[in-house]
Amino acid sequence: MDMNQYMEIFIEESKEHLQILNETLLELENSPENMELLNEVFRVSHTLKGMSATMGFNKMKNLTHNMENVLSEIRNGKIAVTSNLLDVLFKCLDALEVYIDEIIKTNSEGENENEPIMKELISILADESSSSIKAEKDSVVEQSETNEEKLDLDKRLHLNIELASFEINAIREAKEKDYKLYGITVVLSEKCVLKSARSFVIFNNIEELGEIIKTNPDVQSIEDEKFDLTFSVFLLSMVDINKIKKSLSNISEVDEVFVDEILIKDQEIIQEVTNKETNEKVKEEKEDNKKKATKTVRVDIDRLDTLMNLVSELIIVKNGLESTQGNNDNGNYNESIEYLERITTSLHDAVMKVRMVPVEQVFNRFPRMIRDLSRKLDKEIILHMTGKETELDRTVIDEIGEPLIHLLRNAADHALEIPKERASKGKTKEGNIFLRAYQDGNSVVIEVQDDGRGIDVEKIKKKALEKGLVTKESAENMSKKNILELLFAPSFSTAEEITDVSGRGVGLDVVKTKIQILGGHIETDTEIGKGSIFTIRLPLTLAIIQALMINLNNEKYAIPLNTIQTIEDIEVSSIKLIQNKPMIVLRDKVIPLIKLGKVLDVEKEDKIKEHITVVIVKKGDKLAGLVVDSLIGQQEIVIKSLGTYLRKLKMIAGATILGDGEVALILDVNSLV
Repeated sequence: MDMNQYMEIFIEESKEHLQILNETLLELENSPENMELLNEVFRVSHTLKGMSATMGFNKMKNLTHNMENVLSEIRNGKIAVTSNLLDVLFKCLDALEVYIDEIIKTNSEGENENEPIMKELISILADESSSSIKAEKDSVVEQSETNEEKLDLDKRLHLNIELASFEINAIREAKEKDYKLYGITVVLSEKCVLKSARSFVIFNNIEELGEIIKTNPDVQSIEDEKFDLTFSVFLLSMVDINKIKKSLSNISEVDEVFVDEILIKDQEIIQEVTNKETNEKVKEEKEDNKKKATKTVRVDIDRLDTLMNLVSELIIVKNGLESTQGNNDNGNYNESIEYLERITTSLHDAVMKVRMVPVEQVFNRFPRMIRDLSRKLDKEIILHMTGKETELDRTVIDEIGEPLIHLLRNAADHALEIPKERASKGKTKEGNIFLRAYQDGNSVVIEVQDDGRGIDVEKIKKKALEKGLVTKESAENMSKKNILELLFAPSFSTAEEITDVSGRGVGLDVVKTKIQILGGHIETDTEIGKGSIFTIRLPLTLAIIQALMINLNNEKYAIPLNTIQTIEDIEVSSIKLIQNKPMIVLRDKVIPLIKLGKVLDVEKEDKIKEHITVVIVKKGDKLAGLVVDSLIGQQEIVIKSLGTYLRKLKMIAGATILGDGEVALILDVNSLV
């Protein structure tokens, strides 16, 4: 069977399962006695094992199988949940992620064997089996008659079989009639040619001794020879144990036979746990069904892009019809325009909702990262996340993860003090990092805040002078906010030493660049001894926006509407020069003027005007006035990429096609201000 058709589903579901494992193991570290969490980890690991086995990825299957063995022993109370044990399980998840990445790239698991991790898992099982497992098995099995039999406990596979509730009820009734419950494991010879035929003979012999109530593997698998050389059964019988052994040992092509009397009370304990798990699972499923009022489906992002392009074309056609509206007085024409506008707007809203995904998809990867950093840096760090349900366009979600990783790592390494230092300052020994997301108008705001030592502004200024980023004169006149912006300069770092966490000066400049590419901006504020906060403001979508169309020397440009504060008619005589730069005073605020025509090299010689049109735009708490020739009006526009060769152009965020087929450039306010 060609399994490639299921590859995409396998990859997507594997990623989801790994994320669930990361989250659940983190919770388990805080609540090691929580059986519900442990059962969830076990179930997901088991699912991953089955998926990888089905797809033929044996390395993944073997790793998850060993994980499952360890988790099984934890569930049975034979291994304790410790931070060191969880470290090993987290390493397993990292290894599985590497396998998934290789599968995405090459359709194979690659050369990574992860032998050290496998050895750690096997070592955990070996340490446990040498002590607690043996003691537990001795309590399940009647005292063996010889020392030789004790050495063969690990071969008695029937000891690991769990009975269902109806089977235990049947055993209990049989016990009242003096029946005994025997666990039997039969090992066939390697020379056995027809395993199913030999198994048939063995089953006939066993059935003459009593009633078989369970087999492992199931009867069908044994008949189909879907087992190695060993199988187990549970038998209800009044026959003596020695007679059973003798009856089975005389069969040819049988290497070994192990028979033990099973104590019903031990199976009842196992079953009690199993029933509890089943009930909890049913309860969870019912609660989930109540919560899920709507069905969900995975949609390929390429299909969404195709749908979005169709919507884009509709909007362009609508704009074209609107441009000819003045030449046609037909009432039906106007009604058609209104109808088309309603349809395109509704279609646009529907597509945008499909494209919107919660930031939870990005946020969920960070608790694990902070946990690892906490142990590596020898700090106690608590990550507080709010607003995970806030939605962003899929294209933004895919790109915002990297900047947030840089900010969180910086907060953990640079900002937060070690517990001893925090205690000396009267703080709690646990350092806190706050990751928040919320919608503000047509933007989404993401904040990364810490309660650490804060950023030393004077230290930044000194470092900037050493690197020649500012002059001594300009440094003296810089505001706190201007100095903090120096943190985003390329290769700038105040770290005293380079570590594998941070300090190489390749963090915050990458953050700023990435956020600007997404059409957003970032700001910083800090207070010594109290901590710092980085605020990222991002557009909800990068596909279709509302814009103000303007004229510059007969060329049309678009300014995103969400960046515009006001539009003013300014008297030329009110313009002042401050440090040889034009400024205006508007409602007690000094606002710099930017002559767009000059900046974009489309300025024309014009008559001296008494009044000019100024579009006041904002970038965070900064304002600037863009001087334009004239206004065309507000319009919904489709953002088109400038392509590979032009995408690095500053001041231009993209282009759009107008109704008459003309191309207009979209201004990047973040670069202009």
